Amino acid sequence: MSDPGAVGPAEVRAWLDAHVNLETGVGAPAAGRRGAPTLERIRALTGLLGSPQSAYPSIHVTGTNGKTSVVRITAALLAAAGLNVGAFTSPHLERVEERLARNGEPIPPDDLDDLLGRVRIAEVGMAEPPSYFEIVTAAALEWFADIGVDVAVVEVGLGGTWDATTVVESTVAVVTNVAIDHVDYLGPTRESIAADKAGIVGPADTLVLGETDPALAGIFLARGPEAVWRRDVDFGVREQRLAHRGRLLHLFTPGGDYPDLHLPLHGAHQADNAAVALASAEAFLGRPLAPELVGEALAGVTSPGRLEVVGHQPMVLLDGAHNVAGAEALATARREEFPDSPCTLVVGLLREKEPHEMLEALGAARAARVVVCRPPSPRALDPAVLAAAAVDLGVPEARVEVVDDPAEALRRARGSTPPDGQVVVAGSLYVVGAVRASLHAGSDAPA
Repeated sequence: MSDPGAVGPAEVRAWLDAHVNLETGVGAPAAGRRGAPTLERIRALTGLLGSPQSAYPSIHVTGTNGKTSVVRITAALLAAAGLNVGAFTSPHLERVEERLARNGEPIPPDDLDDLLGRVRIAEVGMAEPPSYFEIVTAAALEWFADIGVDVAVVEVGLGGTWDATTVVESTVAVVTNVAIDHVDYLGPTRESIAADKAGIVGPADTLVLGETDPALAGIFLARGPEAVWRRDVDFGVREQRLAHRGRLLHLFTPGGDYPDLHLPLHGAHQADNAAVALASAEAFLGRPLAPELVGEALAGVTSPGRLEVVGHQPMVLLDGAHNVAGAEALATARREEFPDSPCTLVVGLLREKEPHEMLEALGAARAARVVVCRPPSPRALDPAVLAAAAVDLGVPEARVEVVDDPAEALRRARGSTPPDGQVVVAGSLYVVGAVRASLHAGSDAPA
């Protein structure tokens, strides 16, 4: 019998892409869920790999918005403290390698190919093939063991209770916030969503709770964590204000006080993310961090595709806001931090999003122009439906344009926006990723 893992990089990537992918909709059943939720596949897969997640402790991060930023900032703080830190995020914007990082650097493609080859061999021993996300999760956990991380900071893919990342052995469980999203999987209320996310909290964890709604806090506390740190009580933001290319923060934790921190990210919500991340790092370390170390770590943080300025004259702003809460945060940041100038919205949504709600949250009725496009996903909402919703909200038909391809939509938007105006790309990380890829390819380089 031939070696099932003896294939080249192209073949192993094709093997990965052939698996059920609930993120993109590839191979997903029409009902939207692959049978009953289960952890059996990821447990079987990591077991066949030797349970690599047992080789190091983890910080496990869930929430509706801000997870990726919190993972990035937490990892940066721990790396600045001298630890070898692995980070796992999802989804990626342009390349799957973005999901796996060591001390801020993504995994080299050759290393990922090798890992995928190992997972491919392990799959032969499974009763049921794993999903795309389960494969990438297993590869990340294996890589972190290979490179000997001191800690892995791991972002939940969806929810918490049934997410593949729940196999990690966490000492800190982190909740950024709870808002309405993914209702087909998590339920229609904030309470049902919180109950699913609470599944990451174990009895040995310190719970870093960023959600401040008392009606939801009890759902997480009922899991019986060893300790609880609450935002605005045990840690949080004392003060924040606008600064050049970001915000100036004053944060506090149970053991520390940190004034005059520069965070080079836009949006008031990023201050809350930084506070959650700092608390998470200190909860893991069991001690406060030196203020100068915190300042250095935050000053180097990036968060691609999250209120990211990628062009000027006109300004081009990318934001992966894909639910109403995220869209409202984007709209607030634009009002507070950017000039009041003519705005062209470039928007594409996935089918499960309600277009009227999303467009209203993004401020479409106040935009000078709305260009709607199709995310590169089988789950994409027909842009004609999105255009009709814009008209329903009062946007004149003459100010709405349908352009299927996101990169072409950006080109059209820039061409119709004055140099002192703004082009804002939002609605889906898939749209943002496609636009970023086109910019990097030089097909529509920033001015």
